[in-house]
Amino acid sequence: MSLSFQSSILVASPSYPNSVAWSEENLVAVASGHIVTILNPAKPFGSRGLITVPPGKPFPIGLIDRKGLLSGCMLHIALSRDSSPQEKLNRENRPCVRSISWSPIGVASNSGCLLAVCTTEGHVRLYRMPFREFSAEWVEVMDISKMLYSYLTSTDFQAASFRVSEVADPTQACLDEGDDDLPISIMRKELKRRRLNATVMEVKACSQKEKNTSTVTRSKAMSSKKVVGDGSQSLITAEEYASRNAMLSSLIVAWSPCLPQTSGGGISTANGLISGCSVLAVGGKSGVISLWRMHKPESYSIMKCPDSDKALLVGLLEAHDTWITTISWGLFNSDASNPLLLLATGCSNGSVKIWHACCRRLVESSELSDSPFSLLKEVKAADFAMATMVSLTVSGQSPNKMLLAIGKGSGSIEVWTCDILVRRFEKAGSCDAHNHVVTGLAWAFDGRCLYSCSQDDSTRCWILHENSLCEVPIPSNTPGVESSADVPDAFCSSFGLAVSPGNLVMAVVRAFSTERLNQMYEARALKAAVEFLWIGGQQLEISSTACPDFDIKVFPDFPEKELISWENNILWSLNQHEPLDKPLVVWDVVAALLAFKQSIPKYVKHIILKWLRSSVGVSANLSEAIKCLSGISSRKLQVLNIISKLVVLKKVETDKVDGKSQLLEVFGSVEDEKLDWTQLHSNSEMELRDRLVGYSFTFFLGVASASDGKGSKPGYWAPVGTAQMKQWVALHCKDVKNHLKLLADEYSSGYVDIADSDSLCLLFCSQRPSFCEYVEEEECSFCSASVPFDSPDSAVCQGVKCDTGNSPRHKLFRCAVSMRICPLVPVWHCMCCQRWASILAPSPLFKMSGYPSDFKSNTDDEPPKPWCPLCGIPLKRSLPEFLLSPSFV
Repeated sequence: MSLSFQSSILVASPSYPNSVAWSEENLVAVASGHIVTILNPAKPFGSRGLITVPPGKPFPIGLIDRKGLLSGCMLHIALSRDSSPQEKLNRENRPCVRSISWSPIGVASNSGCLLAVCTTEGHVRLYRMPFREFSAEWVEVMDISKMLYSYLTSTDFQAASFRVSEVADPTQACLDEGDDDLPISIMRKELKRRRLNATVMEVKACSQKEKNTSTVTRSKAMSSKKVVGDGSQSLITAEEYASRNAMLSSLIVAWSPCLPQTSGGGISTANGLISGCSVLAVGGKSGVISLWRMHKPESYSIMKCPDSDKALLVGLLEAHDTWITTISWGLFNSDASNPLLLLATGCSNGSVKIWHACCRRLVESSELSDSPFSLLKEVKAADFAMATMVSLTVSGQSPNKMLLAIGKGSGSIEVWTCDILVRRFEKAGSCDAHNHVVTGLAWAFDGRCLYSCSQDDSTRCWILHENSLCEVPIPSNTPGVESSADVPDAFCSSFGLAVSPGNLVMAVVRAFSTERLNQMYEARALKAAVEFLWIGGQQLEISSTACPDFDIKVFPDFPEKELISWENNILWSLNQHEPLDKPLVVWDVVAALLAFKQSIPKYVKHIILKWLRSSVGVSANLSEAIKCLSGISSRKLQVLNIISKLVVLKKVETDKVDGKSQLLEVFGSVEDEKLDWTQLHSNSEMELRDRLVGYSFTFFLGVASASDGKGSKPGYWAPVGTAQMKQWVALHCKDVKNHLKLLADEYSSGYVDIADSDSLCLLFCSQRPSFCEYVEEEECSFCSASVPFDSPDSAVCQGVKCDTGNSPRHKLFRCAVSMRICPLVPVWHCMCCQRWASILAPSPLFKMSGYPSDFKSNTDDEPPKPWCPLCGIPLKRSLPEFLLSPSFV
């Protein structure tokens, strides 16, 4: 196995497969025992988030006769509740985390991700980052299990009449360690020994009542529901009790990708905006998957605002007749008008099913009806080995091709391919990949390679070659950073893996072997660790004939094949950010370039210039690229800003040679080239500001001349600070485009006309007061002194005159969107350019393919984006260093 470039110690060891998840906002969550640890891969030794799983109480689902406890369907339920006092104390106070899953970015109220957590007690809860509580403990947002229980009780558990499996936890049966459940034979003997004293909690509650009532025959008790106790519960059969318990006992959770917004689709909110959504799948012991649709908030906020509790149950899918053990999602979006959502489910008997549903039907459904999913294919296991992992993806090279990987308890892996248009399935390959249960599977690089890990502590990479799975080595060279020396190499098993958003880093959770550790010190403190490995140099073909377009002799520290793979994979990762439905999260790309910059800086220059040539379409001459910025999309300009600021122009000190910036070594000590990059970065930001100001003027003039007042509705974006934007145009009159000057002149004359019209001004004031605001002279938030407009980023007040002279002058920050002075309340922050924003940027800014000839063609009904207008990364609330916050770059 390749060496990790960094590791992070965990406080407890995981107990179940797939114990790690990597979010779209670059946070890693690890389920270890009774807690979930959330960490930032950019700061593995920094602050962490924590979720401590609270003990849950069983739901009151009914009462059964004492004799019903001896039924086979009640075996595992009776044993789990009738334990020794010490076992009961441990189980009730410290339930383990069985499954975790991140939602798509933008579902949380601060535009972040929600984390779904499923425990061994069968409870599912949703958590968010404590961005306004200032604590390490994450905040519970919603209890999915309670919502499912409410629905089932409202229907008198009519939806819970499913077949019940009479086996113990099959997931734990595959694992050697962390096994809380007993084998079946021992469980039956234990039940026989205890059956005279065995009682269920509900039966204990009504035992006194039974003494005062007449004896009911077994046949009568099994055929009728008798109300007992306080009248809130009824006497039911053992089979009914087990069926209801199985329906409420969740085992696995998985969030779907964000459903695309099609024409006529989407969730229409109260203000008429179209909001995206995602579906949470919750699989349980009954073999049924409950589907919960949750849409993004109508507006984002970092202040005190209520968390969304709107999760709608849109389907109950009877997927299997045994325990659901694994779930994976995929999105088939080749037909933009009718995208399909793919779902793969695996169960304890080894069967795997692939389902599909129309996204429009999932989005538009307003109540629970028949399951929107239809069966595409069932893959039956010949050896009945449990399906512990499934991973589903749509190939990037063949958009109509679906790839399905199945990991089993026997250690084998199967890969199936499907042409979705013609519904043709083929088994692409299989192999005995591991000696023990497969605990992790993940596709990377658009399905060109597959990573797997097992409880035998092996991590491997596979690629498809001529209908067979071929193993290729994981890159062993670590650019720039040596392996962590403070973590001993004494692991015994792996419990899951996850790939970073840019596919250049992989995280693997591994448990320590206590026998190989120092029993006095290490064995007491070290339980498990999460390791981060570079996979950007991953070989994606068995044999490659590609020749490098650079002189390999200049880079002697790395093998030629890995350098070619690094170049191709970094360029691939940068091109993956062209879709405009997600913000830029490029931490792994920036980290890889900075790591190479320390050892082979000329290689970094080669990659950046190659990307720049492909994006701009010009030669490597930077002066030519500066002239072509107006023809580049806003997304590429934002990527250019990030790379130029954090990689090219980043001041990295040399190893105590001359104390000068590493930049001089990177670009051959050419000062003119440094100035060209500085000018390119400055002009790129100017180009984006030009587009933002032009759109703001156009929107203002369009709303002023319209009679419907569209921009005044809550949730819509509205221009604020147009007076400051006009001053910015005047300051940069020589640099801005002529089209923007005309818009500024039209805005100035148009505002006078509006102000002269009392009726129209009153209309604007009643709908959106900011439309009537025209404040050229702003006041300081601290001393009320006047603040001149000198820069769009910051300002300094004039100070208040007094007898002793002027009072101290205050430095103030301006909003990156409106250019107005930011208020003293918490505002949005960009961790890349270190700018602040009191309002959010309009969505059309991020979709512009170039400088538009007419800004009116770029208007839409989407809510504003919580993204930096100059960097494109998510905006967040600035938190202290001792609290966890994500790193997007």
